[in-house]
Formats: sequence, C-alpha cells, structure tokens
Amino acid sequence: MAEKFTGKIAVITGGGSGIGRAIAMALADEGASVVVNDLRHEVAQSVVEEITHAGGTAVAIAGDVSHPDDVRAAVEKAVDTYGALHLAVNNAGIWGPTEAVAEIDIASYRSLMRINLDSVFYGMHFQVPAIVAAGGGAIVNTSSILGLVGDPHAIPDAAAKLGVVGMTRAAALGCAAQGIRINSIHPGYIDTPLLEGMTPAVRTTLVARHPIGRLGLAAEVAAVALFLLSDDASFVTGSQYVVDGGFTAQ
Repeated sequence: MAEKFTGKIAVITGGGSGIGRAIAMALADEGASVVVNDLRHEVAQSVVEEITHAGGTAVAIAGDVSHPDDVRAAVEKAVDTYGALHLAVNNAGIWGPTEAVAEIDIASYRSLMRINLDSVFYGMHFQVPAIVAAGGGAIVNTSSILGLVGDPHAIPDAAAKLGVVGMTRAAALGCAAQGIRINSIHPGYIDTPLLEGMTPAVRTTLVARHPIGRLGLAAEVAAVALFLLSDDASFVTGSQYVVDGGFTAQ
C-alpha cells in the first residue's frame, strides 16, 4: 500500500516536542518530507534525527513564531529544500498566566497572544501563497478545548485559542476556492512535556475532568491532524475537531 503523504512537503511549528513532534513523526512515517520548526535548533534537530533514523525525510529550522520573519523562513526552508509546500501545521504554543483577570501581567498577556494567536496568522499568511503555488493542500491550526469552553484560570489562553477558531473559519472560507482546506484541532489535556512539573494532585484533578478517565496521548491528536491533512478529509474545511476524551461533552 502506498504511503498516504508520499511526495508531500509539510511544515510543523512547535515540532520539537509533544503534539508537534508526534505529527512530524507520523507525517514522515507516511512518506512526507517534513520541515521541523522549533524555538531551539537542537530540539528540532533531535526530531529530525529520529525521523531520518526511521527512514524518513526531514530538516530542522529554528525560529520564534512570534516573529513574522522567522515564520516566513520556515516556509522558505520547505520550498528551498524540497521544492514546494503542500501541508502546514501551526502548532507552536505556550502556557500562559493563570491569575484572575485583574491580576494578569499585561506583558505576559501580550507575549502569550503573540505566540498562541499571532503566530497562526503569520503561518497562514506565508503558507497560503506557497501552497497555492504547489497546486493546493491543507493547513491544520492547533487550538485547544479552551477555544470551545471557558476556564477562569486561563483567560489569555482562552482568548487566543478562541481567536484561532475564528481565524481558521474565516481563512478556510477565503482559501476554499484556491484548493486549500483549513481546519483546527482542539486537544484536551495531553500527556506532553507541557504538563511536566505538575503535582500528583493537579494531575489527578485533570484526569478526573476527562470522562475517558485519563489524559490524552500526543499520537492520538496526531492521528486526527493527519486525517485533516489527508485526502480522506477532502470535503472538510473550516471545521473544529475535538480530541479531548469527552471533556467538552460535559
């Protein structure tokens, strides 16, 4: 059976760990050539080495997604290295302030918005022309359950992730006639390095909020992302796909 993404070139932001790493690994396993973008080059390169050791094709590029020029450089890396860009996953993100709204540091709020929301705009801004030039393709933007429900301890992140929803829907409408599908994925709490350092009590509380009874796995989110990037989802655009163990169904 042919690999599903043979001949496709993809850019993954935040590809050095967690969900981004899982998506990069899965795409490469299915035949894609992958540009792994992360803030630190050595982190991105470690994923590239995993991919190439397994027989896949990938290249690393460091960049801060809150800077437009760094986002553009990742797209140019794909085109310069592999000749085109067909697929993109705008996945980079951080945890933000957890205080009450009146106590949140404004500089911290702005920093989170640059990384969790502005970077998605920068990604699509530079990715869309390259994907059009390649004949079309697909983009997946990583939001979260906070793009669908509120949380008093995550006000800036909820704002950013809901912004990703609106941006995804609007861009999907604008790009549909150009042969580009754009969707968002909404993970619940996923067992990734972002959750390292939590106390056992906090972890138990988070697990209890998922009816399935556990945290999610990065590979489970990657499976949904790959579906949305694939031709199996050829009639899916402007949609929000939840991967949350029932969290938002409550």
